[in-house]
Amino acid sequence: MKKVIVIGGGVAGLSAGIYAKRCGFDTTILESHSIAGGNCTSWKRGGYLFEGGMHWLTGSDPNTPIHKLWRCVGALDDSVKIRRDEPFYEYDHNGARIHLYRDVDKTERHWLNTAPEDEKEIRILCGYMRRVKGLSMPVSDLRGVKVTKKNHPPLSLLFSAMSAFSLMRKVSKISRDAYISRFKHDGLREMMRSFTTDHSGIMPLIFTMGILASGDGGFPEGGSLPFAGRMAKTFTSLGGEFLYNTRADRIIVENGKAVGVMAGDKRIGADAVIVTADTMQMDHLFEAPPKSPWLDKMREVTLPTMNVLISMGIDADLSRYPHRYVFKLKEPVKLGAQTYEYLRVNNYAGDPVYSPEGKTAMTTILEGDTYDFWKKAREEGRYAEEKQKIADEIIAAVSAQIPEADGKVEVCDVATPLTYERYCANWKGSWMTEITSGMNMMKTYPQDVGGLHGVYFAGHRIMPPGGLPVALMSGRLAVQYLCRDTKTVFISEERKRP
Repeated sequence: MKKVIVIGGGVAGLSAGIYAKRCGFDTTILESHSIAGGNCTSWKRGGYLFEGGMHWLTGSDPNTPIHKLWRCVGALDDSVKIRRDEPFYEYDHNGARIHLYRDVDKTERHWLNTAPEDEKEIRILCGYMRRVKGLSMPVSDLRGVKVTKKNHPPLSLLFSAMSAFSLMRKVSKISRDAYISRFKHDGLREMMRSFTTDHSGIMPLIFTMGILASGDGGFPEGGSLPFAGRMAKTFTSLGGEFLYNTRADRIIVENGKAVGVMAGDKRIGADAVIVTADTMQMDHLFEAPPKSPWLDKMREVTLPTMNVLISMGIDADLSRYPHRYVFKLKEPVKLGAQTYEYLRVNNYAGDPVYSPEGKTAMTTILEGDTYDFWKKAREEGRYAEEKQKIADEIIAAVSAQIPEADGKVEVCDVATPLTYERYCANWKGSWMTEITSGMNMMKTYPQDVGGLHGVYFAGHRIMPPGGLPVALMSGRLAVQYLCRDTKTVFISEERKRP
């Protein structure tokens, strides 16, 4: 039995480890942290669980192709309840609520009632959403790999993809503000602005609503921690081995082939190595930085997506507020070079995993590149002070908007890009790649690196923009490359686990 080492125990590493074991490889996952999950994580503070990774899940709907992959790796099963909160997104415009529903028709009717003066543009935008409704991530197999059962994406998905890409080429050329300026209603404009970024244009709104309209995009109850835990349990139940608190320092290469990994002063032999560490942050694993056109292209197009998460444990039942609640701040919040006009709140009231009965765990998200700000603050000894400062500002803003929270915040925790850099070893603490104009979202980078054999790659950089489904599918793809190179049959999802 050939020995495989997987570097990194996030979702990509767990996926690679599970598929490698299913295909008969002796597999060990090296994880520098004390738990599995990587970016798919959450943490406990003062009796509350604060969500740090999953916001919604592509593939949560049983009718999507990727759903069977989540079941294959054990992340989802019949015992996991999927939440599909309505409305999906609620924007508070001076006390009036503007909604995004999972049903495009319902959203269209609501918007037309809210802003009849924008009827033409509303119908056009909702038409765009319907065009991508049938689009989902295809599950296909690497050319040349032997599998127990081939995956063939249906023609309907091909036609949906062609329509979506045509739309993407058309709309991605328009800047976000230029598109939003077509609407007359202040509330609609502000809601769209709060949902998107300067770099992304309007495409995230269109694609998100298209996914939701297809019935996908639910939230597995309990979120990240049990989600990753179920995958870890699947891996060990197959006989896989974890080495926690173990950092991979270097891939051992002999005669142009990977033969193991050095972890501290420990040499761990292997016939192949799958790197799921951030490919923007992996040069230390090689004696000389790897060279390949795909790596150059990846570094060229990667614009990091970073968040600052301010999580609060509130001694109040806030279940009357929506799960995703957004409002405009009375005074903008400044953080380094970033200015925030809107505050996005993820409200976990009603989920007993996150808070004791009658209480609420709530997380606010400040998206943008604040890495240099936090790094400088740490170097100058102001890191804790700046975290407390932003925590105080956000608590005050939430309390002003949600009166029930005023004076009831029992615990607050701030996670910065440096937090994710420290625990997950991601480049600049980023967990995705920003969607930018002209980006090919279906392009998967190949595996070759300057003639080096026995090294494969997976993770959230392998196909932009990243996220949980990309991590899952890239781990599967890396094992298919391994199977092809070793003339091993890839065990498809239809075959029952041992």
